[in-house]
Amino acid sequence: MELINQEPANDDATELGYRQPPHNLEAEQALLGSILVNNEAAQKVQGFLMAEHFYEPVHARIYESVLKLLDKNQIADPVKLKPYFENDEALQDVGGAKYLVRLAASAATIINAEDYGRTIYDLATRRALIQIGEQIVNEAYESEIDAEATEQISEAEKQLFDLAEIGQAETGAQTFSKALRTAVENIENAYKDPDSLSGITTGLARLNDKIGGLHNSDLMILAGRPAMGKTALATNIAFNAAERYAQDRIAGVDMERSKGAVVCFFSLEMSADQLAARILSDIANRFHDGPNPIQSHPMRQGKLNEAEFEAIARAAVSLEDVPLFIDDTPALTIASLRTRSRRLKRQHNLGLIVVDYLQLLRGSNKPGGSENRVQEISEITRGLKGLAKELHIPVIALSQLSRQVEQRENKRPMLSDLRESGSIEQDADMVMFVFREEYYMEKEQPSEGDQVKHTEWQAQMSALYGKAELIIGKQRHGPVGTIQLAFEKEFTRFSDLAVDDHLPERFDD
Repeated sequence: MELINQEPANDDATELGYRQPPHNLEAEQALLGSILVNNEAAQKVQGFLMAEHFYEPVHARIYESVLKLLDKNQIADPVKLKPYFENDEALQDVGGAKYLVRLAASAATIINAEDYGRTIYDLATRRALIQIGEQIVNEAYESEIDAEATEQISEAEKQLFDLAEIGQAETGAQTFSKALRTAVENIENAYKDPDSLSGITTGLARLNDKIGGLHNSDLMILAGRPAMGKTALATNIAFNAAERYAQDRIAGVDMERSKGAVVCFFSLEMSADQLAARILSDIANRFHDGPNPIQSHPMRQGKLNEAEFEAIARAAVSLEDVPLFIDDTPALTIASLRTRSRRLKRQHNLGLIVVDYLQLLRGSNKPGGSENRVQEISEITRGLKGLAKELHIPVIALSQLSRQVEQRENKRPMLSDLRESGSIEQDADMVMFVFREEYYMEKEQPSEGDQVKHTEWQAQMSALYGKAELIIGKQRHGPVGTIQLAFEKEFTRFSDLAVDDHLPERFDD
């Protein structure tokens, strides 16, 4: 390590073609000296500068020790640090604990502290870029015979994305105290939030109460049989989160604390315009005060009067600023989905991903990859869980259920009903099932000739009309259970169900 005020040595490294990694020991010394003289200098850099960004390991340990003392509301100066470094062998090479005093003597002014910190951070980023570049070159030269070039591109892109987002390609292990600080910050944010949410809102009060919102890094599976309303519920949640984000931005809320999100809906089944039409028909009714509500099916056929068309036009204008992206590319691979998601995260601060649906995604193109569907689904679910952790955002993936549900008398789904359920259930942080008993009861309509049975059936249908169940079959963060929701088929809309104990009191005349 270069000593302070030491004359630069005549090094033959340049002549031999050897290039040292980018670094600036003088900047590191000046910054540490500034912090030791005035601890307020640390506040200017600790938001972006970590110990790993220092080139000299001794400097990294000094910086880390300073931050630990400051976290305890203690003063960090050479006197206080001396006991921690008296037996540090690396520090002995440059004068032992006296080196701390010499650092303080070479201090930069507090005004320059952030500038020096940015310099150290920038040089650390360049070193990481060199490391990634060398790895890319070496792997390209020495690739395995069955390795796909597209896989290497995806991995290189991931490393570059991580570097751009958090300043280092590999986060590695972190101390428990750092993880603890993050956990406390999340709890504090939830405590101060008027909605008492620790995650992104779903727009459904009862679901928010049950799960605390959509949590970062979580993979959530939303499953159900056809016609249960999976896509409708996922669309509602996606739009509610995006609309909340837009509302918070207009209201001037600190967007770091917003319970909304920029959303990308990967629709592998429906086209983008079909999804947009669903949302449009729902929102248009906010602007329509006619006797009959605007329904999505007649709207798509153009069966509208002038007032309804005007309401739709006004709704379309109101939706222009909602940060909801729709990608309807068919047969998308998990690698392509990751690439597109990283791009949206980088360009638009993506905060929520919805995939409709999981079984329509494709795995890698390795030979034999499509022959074993269970292995391919396992690769896809692991990829989605990895993406949620990598981007630090929630991912909702829709999933089909096996036909064995239809063969049971009680058709409420269970975890074992998931298609290729092993990997899906294992990788998911939460599994939810959409169930509408009304759908099955409608199919059991008896003949009108049997008046008694038909009357009983009508009574059952009346009790079930417009009701749906959201069954939480697995939740790592909280309890499982069932949530009652309202479902309006005409608008493909889920909402909170008003039950008797939540209705206003009725007074008899």
